[in-house]
Amino acid sequence: MDDAYIVDAVRTPFGKRGGSFRDTHPQDLAAEPLRALERRNDFDGATDIEDVILGCVTPVDEQGSNVGRIAPMVAGWGDSVPGVQLNRMCGSGQQAVNFAAGQIRGGMADVLVAGGVEHMTRVPMGSDAPGSSYGERSVVTDTYFEHVEELTTQGEGAERMAEQWDLSRRELDEIAVDSQRRWGEAVEDGAYNEQIVPVETRLDGEAVVVEEDGHPRPETTVDALGELPLAFRSEGEGVLHAGNSSGIVDGAAALLVASGAACEEHGWDPLARIVDTHVVGVDPVTMLTGPIPATRELLAATDLTVADIDRFEVNEAFASVVAAWLEETGAEWDRTNVWGGAIAHGHPLGATGAALLGKLPYQLRACDGRYGISTMCIGFGQGIATLIERV
Repeated sequence: MDDAYIVDAVRTPFGKRGGSFRDTHPQDLAAEPLRALERRNDFDGATDIEDVILGCVTPVDEQGSNVGRIAPMVAGWGDSVPGVQLNRMCGSGQQAVNFAAGQIRGGMADVLVAGGVEHMTRVPMGSDAPGSSYGERSVVTDTYFEHVEELTTQGEGAERMAEQWDLSRRELDEIAVDSQRRWGEAVEDGAYNEQIVPVETRLDGEAVVVEEDGHPRPETTVDALGELPLAFRSEGEGVLHAGNSSGIVDGAAALLVASGAACEEHGWDPLARIVDTHVVGVDPVTMLTGPIPATRELLAATDLTVADIDRFEVNEAFASVVAAWLEETGAEWDRTNVWGGAIAHGHPLGATGAALLGKLPYQLRACDGRYGISTMCIGFGQGIATLIERV
C-alpha cells in the first residue's frame, strides 16, 4: 500500500455574501484553485491529473450538473480529465480529500485533485431542499420520524449543545473574538500568503483582483458581540448569534494529492502525508457532536493521544461546537484554530473542509510540528476527521 501525500494546498479568498464574488459563476470560482495548483507544481492538467473530486453542498442551479466535471474544463484541462462532485454536507471538501487519499492508498490512482466549492450568494444554502417544514414538500416525511423523534436545524442543534455543556454566551463570544483576532494576526504575519491565491474576476462590469477574505472583523470585541440579537431562539433563551456562528461566504479550495511514486516521478516535495481518516454518525437531533467521537476514534486507531497532535482545525460552524469539543477531548485552545476559523473567514460549505485541511501543513511547518488533525461537524448527525503528518 502506497502512502498518500498532500503536495500542495490552495484556496481562493472567501468573499462575503453579496460581496466580491457576487458576479462570479461558481464554475469559474471552482476552476481558480485548479489553475493555481497547475501553475505552482508544473504539471499538465490535461495529462497528469487522473480525476478531480469536488465537494459541493448545494449542487443545484449554477452548482448543478456536476461542477466537479465542469471545473477542470473551465480551468483549461480539456475534456479528458474526469470529475465528480460529492455531498457530505459541511464535511464535503474534507471528504473529497479523504476519498482521494483512499484511491491512492488502494493503488487505484497516483495523482488526483480534491477540494470543494460553494457560492452561497448565487446558490443560497438550502436551495436543494424542497422545504423546511414537515409536510407534503418537506425534506423528510413520515418514514423519517419512524426512526428519529424530531427534525431540528443546525442552529437549534448548536443551541442544545450549549445547554448540554452548560456554555454561556460570554464563553462562546470569547471564542469568536479569538477567532477574529487570530485571523487578523495571521494575515498580518503573512501566514495565509502561500495558501490563498488571488482571483481575477469582474464586479459590476469592472475587472478586479480579489486577494483577501471579505468576511473577517478582527477588531471585534466581546462587548460588541453582546449587543447582537440571537439568531435561532428568542432573547434570553439562547446564546448563539451571527457573531459566534460561521460566516456565509463564497469560495473554493483544492489540494494536489499524490502517491509517493508520483511525487518522485514529478520531483514534488510534498507538504504532508495523509495518515488516516475517519467518519462517524451521531444523534441527528443534537446533530453537531460528531467531531468529538471522530477525533477520539481517529486517535485510537493510530495509537496517538491529544498530546501528540501539534495543531487542530475544528470547524467553527458554531462556537458551541468548538467549546464542547475542547472540553470533551482535553485539547488546548492554544493549539486549535491558531490562524482563526470559520467564525472569522467564513464557511463556504463545500469548500471549507479542503481549506481547513489545507491550512494544517502550513501551520505544522510554522510551528515545526509533526501531526495535525482537521475535524468537522456535519448536518443530520455526522463527524469527519483527518490526521496528517508533516514530511
